[in-house]
Amino acid sequence: MPSLFRLSPPADPTTSRLQRDSIAFVLSDGRRIDVLRVRDPRARRLRLSVGERGPRLTLPPRVSLAAGERFLLEHRDWLTHQLAPREDDVQPLVPGEPGAVPLRGDRLALRWEGGRAARALLEDDAVVLQLPPRAGAAAAARALRDFYEAQARADIGRWLPAYLPGLPRPPRRIRLRVLSSQWGSLAPDGTLTLDLALVLGRPSAFHYVLVHELCHLVHADHSRAFWREVERRCPDWRDERDYFREEGRRLKAALHVLVG
Repeated sequence: MPSLFRLSPPADPTTSRLQRDSIAFVLSDGRRIDVLRVRDPRARRLRLSVGERGPRLTLPPRVSLAAGERFLLEHRDWLTHQLAPREDDVQPLVPGEPGAVPLRGDRLALRWEGGRAARALLEDDAVVLQLPPRAGAAAAARALRDFYEAQARADIGRWLPAYLPGLPRPPRRIRLRVLSSQWGSLAPDGTLTLDLALVLGRPSAFHYVLVHELCHLVHADHSRAFWREVERRCPDWRDERDYFREEGRRLKAALHVLVG
């Protein structure tokens, strides 16, 4: 049987740095994909995962490439299911072509108009992207990213005041970033960072992440006392956690497709 992979020489197990390459792989339904293979000196076991940038195979230092190949083949059906296309998958922006973009758990129609500067506006139940004549997809992506950040900050601005009186101090500042795995974090200096993809999903899930990170101003760990603080402010937090388990990867992937 011919190999389904482009194999490279084994990595030196003594190295302390991640090593990455690309693996060509055929799914159960015949689709051909690339899998990111990472040899991680900190990994203790083989691991296959799917993120917003696609599938990733992680190998510990002394696991052979052949063992990684067998592991991937054993999980081919699972990977095929994870990567199965859905009708509501977000498509890349193509200036001038109508489409739809996610916002707050809904899909809004996308319209294009000419304009003096690249910007996105919310009009009724649609997002309008205005572009100068020579602007292309990169300008549209930047405008949509700015639009998403403005919408996210508007949501935060509505929710945050209700929680400030019960906190030992307010966040030093709030940043919105495209995060690869986390949904939010709180730095020791009080800077709160939130994933921009949150504004694509349902508002209650975004609200939960904000509450979760604010509660770290009270307890810096994930102790029982911390979760009591979360429960008091967001009683349905378990439902939101389940939502992220079911839809989180697609939210992050959608943001990556739309704004990079």
